[in-house]
Amino acid sequence: MHHNVRMSTPRVWFPAIRAGSGADVFTQRLADELSAQGVQAKVTWLPHRAEYAPWSVPVPKPPKWANVVHVNTWLHARFIPPNIPVVATMHHVVHDPSFAPYRTQAQALYHRLWIKAIEEAVLRRADAVTAVSQYTAEQVRTVFAREDVTVIPNGIDTNIFRPGPVRAPHQPFRLLFVGNWSQRKGTDLLAPIMQALGSDFELWVTSGLRGWRATTSLPPNIRFLGRVPTTEALVRVYQDADALLLPSRLEGFGLVALEAMACGLPVIAANATALPEVLSEATALLCSADSVTHYVDACLTLKNDLSLWKRMKMAGPQRARDHFSFSSIRRSYTLIYSALVCRQENTK
Repeated sequence: MHHNVRMSTPRVWFPAIRAGSGADVFTQRLADELSAQGVQAKVTWLPHRAEYAPWSVPVPKPPKWANVVHVNTWLHARFIPPNIPVVATMHHVVHDPSFAPYRTQAQALYHRLWIKAIEEAVLRRADAVTAVSQYTAEQVRTVFAREDVTVIPNGIDTNIFRPGPVRAPHQPFRLLFVGNWSQRKGTDLLAPIMQALGSDFELWVTSGLRGWRATTSLPPNIRFLGRVPTTEALVRVYQDADALLLPSRLEGFGLVALEAMACGLPVIAANATALPEVLSEATALLCSADSVTHYVDACLTLKNDLSLWKRMKMAGPQRARDHFSFSSIRRSYTLIYSALVCRQENTK
């Protein structure tokens, strides 16, 4: 009997493409968290070209011990081994019609003619499908007609992402933007918002994983921090800001919103897509996605109402601990892995 119990322990292999996105972070964090809890887990990183030229990359062999494979839906099926149960996680459905305005024609073609077929193949092959938000799960149902989607939100280590020492807001009031410089993230709204707010506010911008390109001249109250090299440094940046400004029009989850909230930052964000699932009225001011005026009003409200600012600073970390701790997310995945391993063993 003991032998059987040991056999049903999941041992998870993550073949993953290093794409410089939040999905990379998710994969590494989950593998680390599993390992820390005594679950054997390993990430095998494939070069970025494995996404668009999969045949140019040798197929890695799964570790002999692996009994579950966990993939992102953009991984070409050639990298997924046969005969091992597969969990596929959908982070963000690029075929979502509301994404259409925020991609170039080339991206739209790439998504439609290449990525969609890859995702369909992965979803056909997957024994279990998870999505990082209700919003994303709904998109999976609509676009791919796959009904059995389990929602497991992204999680963070709330021992690392946590508030700094208590202090008063900065003068000028310090807003923070974290993410890739793209229209989807609403970066085109940052200049007009900061222009309207004037010298009582400053905006610090970190350059997300892919660096940034600002094409227009920006007002003097926007300051670029460049790439933040480590998680510890990022936590300090969060702790040192007064509020997160996230005018993103489309998020499959909204990890930055969660990280900021956990670090005690009130969030000013779009009331759109998955963001309202991560945030709450107690932790954020939600605005109309394209309204510069709404964002400006929210920034002024937060700066001028010290007690509201303090309440939101308290509520954020509490919400992160209650709903998004990495240990509870790991437990949810472990249940799925274990069920698949059990099923596989019972069919042998």
